[in-house]
Amino acid sequence: MRFNTKIAVILRDDLLTWQRLNVTAFLVSGLGSVAPEVVGEPYRDAGDVEYLPMFRQPVMVFEAGKEVLSAAHGRALGRAQVAVFTSDLFTTGHDAANREAVRAVATADLDLAGIAVHGPRNVVDKIVKGASMHP
Repeated sequence: MRFNTKIAVILRDDLLTWQRLNVTAFLVSGLGSVAPEVVGEPYRDAGDVEYLPMFRQPVMVFEAGKEVLSAAHGRALGRAQVAVFTSDLFTTGHDAANREAVRAVATADLDLAGIAVHGPRNVVDKIVKGASMHP
């Protein structure tokens, strides 16, 4: 199935494995609340146990160096829905502290660990230009 929109995550290529997983989970967690159309129906197993719904389309995960990630962030602003995870968030302990850490830094100075974007397929393809598919 081909979707009109695309969800993509770009991770900085120097992150540790646990950081990559953590950043990805945090970044995609907000998309369903602002783009409910990307979330499918709840799942049920044969025992009629219900499970939470998930995205109805794939999430493409990329990696890039700091410069490519920063350029992608710049291309995404105003063209797609964007979530950011900065390096500062590895040292905070809760949601309010996370928001304060991002708020304290000018857009151009954000030390990005990763971004997630959702938007029209062709727009997201342009945003992730220069990034490589995550191995």
